[in-house]
Amino acid sequence: MIYQNEEKKTIYSPALFPDQGAYREVREPWASVVIITPPDYVGAIMQILFEHEAEIGDSSIFGENRVSISSKMPLRELMRNFFDRLKSISSGFASLSYEIEESRKAEVARLDILVAGEPVPALAKVVSLRRVNEEAESAVEKLFSALPKQLFEVKIQGRALGRIISSRTLKALRKDVAGYLYGGDITRKMKLREKQKKGKKRMKMAGKVNIPQEVFLKIMKE
Repeated sequence: MIYQNEEKKTIYSPALFPDQGAYREVREPWASVVIITPPDYVGAIMQILFEHEAEIGDSSIFGENRVSISSKMPLRELMRNFFDRLKSISSGFASLSYEIEESRKAEVARLDILVAGEPVPALAKVVSLRRVNEEAESAVEKLFSALPKQLFEVKIQGRALGRIISSRTLKALRKDVAGYLYGGDITRKMKLREKQKKGKKRMKMAGKVNIPQEVFLKIMKE
C-alpha cells in the first residue's frame, strides 16, 4: 500500500484497509497455480479461472486421461472459495497446487457491512472494483437471511467507495402486547401498541445488535 504522502505500509486485515482516496496505489500478492484434471472438466475450470481474474497459461495432456492447466491469479481470488468451486465442478477429481509469486498493482476497494449503522469489522473484505456491486449485494443478502430478528428494525447495508451500494431492512420481531385483551376497550389496545412502538424506537436509537457466532460461521462457509 502506497499512501498519498508516499508512505508505504503492509495491510494484513481488510478492516484496516484505508478509505478510497487515502492511498495512491495498492499492490497485492499473486499466485502461480497448476490444476490437474480429467479432460471432461476443462471447460468448466476455464470458466471459473476467468471469473477469478486468472491469467491462463499453458495446458498439456499427460499420463492417462489427465490435463495440466497453468495459470496465475491474485491470491485473494484463490482464497475466495476457489478451492471449493474447483472441487464441486470437477466432482472432486481435480487437484491444485500453487506458489506465491510477485506482487502486482491491484484495482480493489474495501467493502464494509453495516448493521444498524455500525460497521462489523469481521465482515469487512477487500474486493475487486469490477465486482464491488455484486459482492455488496451478496454479502448483505447472506446476512439478512442469517441474522435473527431483533426487538427493533435493523438496517443491513453494504458500503464501498464512500457510498451505500446495497441495503436490506430486517423487520422487528413482532409481539402482540394487546393479545391478552379479548374484546373490551379498543382505546386501551391502541395505547398499548403505541407504547410498544415508542419502546422499539428508543431501543433502535440506543441499542446494538449482537450477531451470534453461528451467523458468522454460516456466512463464512457460504
